[in-house]
Amino acid sequence: MYLDLKGKVAIITGGASGIGRATALRYAQEGVNVVINYHSREDEAQALIEAIQSYGVEALMIQGDTTNKNDMEHLVQETIKHFGEFHIFVNNAGIQSDVQSHTMPIETFDKVIDVNLRGTFIGCQLALRHFMENKYKGSIINISSVHEIIPWPHYAHYCASKGGVKLLTQSLALEYARVQIRVNNIAPGSINTPINSENFKTEQDKKDADLFVPMGYVAEPEEIASVAAFLASKESKYITGQTIVADGGLSLYPSHRNFEHDALLDEFTDEINVNTK
Repeated sequence: MYLDLKGKVAIITGGASGIGRATALRYAQEGVNVVINYHSREDEAQALIEAIQSYGVEALMIQGDTTNKNDMEHLVQETIKHFGEFHIFVNNAGIQSDVQSHTMPIETFDKVIDVNLRGTFIGCQLALRHFMENKYKGSIINISSVHEIIPWPHYAHYCASKGGVKLLTQSLALEYARVQIRVNNIAPGSINTPINSENFKTEQDKKDADLFVPMGYVAEPEEIASVAAFLASKESKYITGQTIVADGGLSLYPSHRNFEHDALLDEFTDEINVNTK
């Protein structure tokens, strides 16, 4: 498959590690000039810039908070100042946390919604504005999660934020389809990234996670980067408003059981039964 991306310019938020890093490198392999937004991992961002440049393309790193519109406007302005334009915008920045809903501080809920949903909208809005002003048939790619379609205990705030990203993607795709601006969504399953490192502390944790996926393994970020490359290319020019679920079949299960959660719920139920006797 010939992706025909050489000479394009891409902005990737949260690009210093994980899926963002893998996507940046894949784009560089395809001849794309890459702008990396990072929040705090300056050393990782600098190392990535050097890796990107080894493919013979240009690269920039720009620090900023994706929930701060001024920071995001600066990201876009610096990109245009250096390259004159951009054609691809990847909203990859995201956070998650494992918190029971009845004890969750509202600040935790707000932060996850702010980064995952509001930050994604800010990125989309600025990309759309640039594409509209320049009459570009640009591509916006939002990195969501399989938990936009699969609910999960202790992650109600995260699931809500990613469900919002899915409908945001669809709504924007419909709104801008007539001007050939495409907006799509990738919903990864279990991926071996820093954000998921708490789930893979030991080899046994990794084996357990592999067994939970129908295809039998937790994916590497590069497998999601391949989807992001396809969605940025002309090979996907008739695709918009879609979610590509890349989860090894995880979402095909009719239901999911989190046994740690079940045990906690059983204990809580037993306490209620004792207290009501």
